[in-house]
Amino acid sequence: MSELKTRRLTTVFQAAAKGEGGRRKLIIPFITAGDPDLATSLDLMHTLVKAGADVIELGIPFSDPMADGPVIQAANERALEKGASLAQIIDLVAQFRQTNKKTPVVLMGYMNPVETMGYETFAQSAGAAGVDGVLTVDLPPEEASDLVTAAHAANLDSIFLLSPTSPDSRIAEVCKHVGGYVYYVSLKGVTGAANLDTDDVARRVSNIKSLSNIPVAVGFGITDASSAVAVASAADAIVVGSALVKLVAQHGSEPETLHNSIYKLLNSMRVALDEHYPA
Repeated sequence: MSELKTRRLTTVFQAAAKGEGGRRKLIIPFITAGDPDLATSLDLMHTLVKAGADVIELGIPFSDPMADGPVIQAANERALEKGASLAQIIDLVAQFRQTNKKTPVVLMGYMNPVETMGYETFAQSAGAAGVDGVLTVDLPPEEASDLVTAAHAANLDSIFLLSPTSPDSRIAEVCKHVGGYVYYVSLKGVTGAANLDTDDVARRVSNIKSLSNIPVAVGFGITDASSAVAVASAADAIVVGSALVKLVAQHGSEPETLHNSIYKLLNSMRVALDEHYPA
């Protein structure tokens, strides 16, 4: 089991890079765990895979999600109101693993819930449940040695963020600590922000790739198939978050409509990426 977990993120990116016709682009959807409830989140994870997800980012609800805009902030509030906890979310991944042992799952959130649980307890529990990586938005690599050590011991990849303001020296340093992929935040702002400059994203991602061989996933501002295709021109993967979470907010009480709308949006991106960047 541990050997499989160690390879899951690496395997999916390596497989994408080996296409004879080009490099297949990966899709990483993000949903907030527990929104609208944990049972629906589990069902949505399977819907995301059917729609074309290569990796799933699962948000850990937190009361002060400082990097997130109104859409994901509201999702955090809804999940917390339903009582979603970090322990329950780890168990959610274990339930997902009962029928899906292939799709990597990354837990994304803030330090407080992880620190409250304890680094080693969190890492060991997450690793045993089938989690593949952890991304803590408010934890810089310089202060992450304890969590990185615990994560490494549990076969979890530590994923970190880069931004449009990251200088080359920091890019190189951050990439030394990254496992799986590095997450490039394409906008100066919070999740759900607008004004995505795809030409600037392409230049900055190309620069990151000139400084490191770690795969680059780009998130923030990807809302439809056209923006997905544009951003993927330089990136190895795209991360889709607020556009999906918005659908959960709109249709959370209508299961059939919710799953259909989530599938339709994500699959439209999958089809468009496969047409423009065939493997």
